[in-house]
Amino acid sequence: MGIDDVTRDGERQDLAEPHDRNEGVQMGDESGGSAINARLLVSPAYGKAESRQHWQDTLEQPVRFTGADYVGKLTSEQLRRLLELHPEGQARFWGARPSHDRKMEPVTTGDVVLFTGQNHIRAIGEIGAIFRNRSFADVMWPPEKDAQSWHTVYSLRQFTLTEVPYETLNALLGYKSNMKYAGQLVLSGEKARAAVDGLFITTRTALEEAGAETPPAEVREMPVEQQHTRSTMVDLPARQVLYSREESALATEFCAALTNTKSSRFSSAAGICDIYLDGPEGRELIEAKSHVGRQHVREALAQLLDYARYVPDRVGRLAALFPQRLAGKERDLLHHYGIDVIHRVAPGAFERLPAPDKNRELMRNLWERR
Repeated sequence: MGIDDVTRDGERQDLAEPHDRNEGVQMGDESGGSAINARLLVSPAYGKAESRQHWQDTLEQPVRFTGADYVGKLTSEQLRRLLELHPEGQARFWGARPSHDRKMEPVTTGDVVLFTGQNHIRAIGEIGAIFRNRSFADVMWPPEKDAQSWHTVYSLRQFTLTEVPYETLNALLGYKSNMKYAGQLVLSGEKARAAVDGLFITTRTALEEAGAETPPAEVREMPVEQQHTRSTMVDLPARQVLYSREESALATEFCAALTNTKSSRFSSAAGICDIYLDGPEGRELIEAKSHVGRQHVREALAQLLDYARYVPDRVGRLAALFPQRLAGKERDLLHHYGIDVIHRVAPGAFERLPAPDKNRELMRNLWERR
């Protein structure tokens, strides 16, 4: 099934050996990776009673690392980095034991972590500051008698709860459907990219590198629009962009219905697009939305026109993807600007309502201007 086959006008169209590190080591390259090229951590976090307690203490709620119990355990460089990424003085934290040192060595700001447990991805995070500091970790997660400390510590720039079954992750990674995630896993390259893109994850680090967001060191005054977070995100002060469960599920289902068509994403100064198709019918840019209200339709319109300026090659169509049919007024708004409307009609089936050709051709002159 190609681009036009999604109906148009109603027609079918391992554990490393532990080794000692000095406290205060700063890990990774602070510049991080992009959402598309980030490493992927799979971190069991909700199986054992100890993990569930740690979840409650340092993921379910932020920790004020500037408090007396914590700040004295940090090196000046660690505190500087934490405050740079979390100027409010608090953050969510997770960590790893010394047996995972070698795996964790390349992990850096902007990498993605999937917190797993009970056969699901239970949360998704973007790594912020990462360092080794046993004293700090022991205050946060007091070790049981004769147990190892969690001496690798990382903060989370973004964190959102979700509930994605292992089967979905296994399919993206090319693993057997019954694969379980009993231990820490760090993936890079194509496998990491397949999961990050397949779950439609967008990191702040990638947006900063693309010029779509201001890096934390350069922030002087928070724009008004950044004071409002999306309802699906945990209440952190910065604008949250990491993951939308509903939009991810919709986009994944749509892409699974395509054949003979390459689906990808690209980053630019406008952000990271949802879906960029390249198939027999040409190239198409698609923005997915979880709701059909006027606000979401206007968001889709603005984002598509913004992204279109940065498309790597000429694009033939812009389209907005919705979970159900739009009302006439909202459909007409998108059609006026030459944007097709695609909506879900049944599981795995979508209908396309194309914009008038004359509107599309008129708007294409603007899309293709550089």
